[in-house]
Amino acid sequence: MNKDEIKGKVEQAQGKIKQGIGSMTDDPALRDEGRADEAAGEAREGYGKVKRNVGEAIEEVGERVKR
Repeated sequence: MNKDEIKGKVEQAQGKIKQGIGSMTDDPALRDEGRADEAAGEAREGYGKVKRNVGEAIEEVGERVKR
């Protein structure tokens, strides 16, 4: 995992917590903010996965070129 994947997971967790607190306190603004945070975290995690996969592919090509 790279830092974008980790930060994405953290953002998702924070979003879920905000949603829970928003539901318990009947605060729709906090609940919506939590949903937005969770979505942003999913996007960031996805970006991190793509970045990692591209890096791994480049390394694999480099190893094949060395042979």
